[in-house]
Amino acid sequence: MSRRSSSKLLTTGIVGTVVAAVCCFTPVLGVLLGAVGLSALLGFLDFVLIPALLAFFGITIFALVRRPNISSPPKSGSKES
Repeated sequence: MSRRSSSKLLTTGIVGTVVAAVCCFTPVLGVLLGAVGLSALLGFLDFVLIPALLAFFGITIFALVRRPNISSPPKSGSKES
C-alpha cells in the first residue's frame, strides 16, 4: 500500500469516525431533522449511525495497521520513493 493511499484511507477513517460520533452522541441530528420536519426518522438513526461508527472506526484501525513505517528505509529493489 502506498503512502498516499494509506494517508487517504486514514483521513477517511478519522473524518468518518468523528462525523458519526458527533451525530450519535450529540443532539445535532435531532435539532436538524426537527427543523426540517423529519423528526419521525430519529427512531431509526441508531440502526444506521452505530454501524457506520463501527465501520469507520474499523477503517481507521486498518489504516493505522497498514501504514508504512516511515522510520525504516525502503527495502532494496523497492519502487517506493
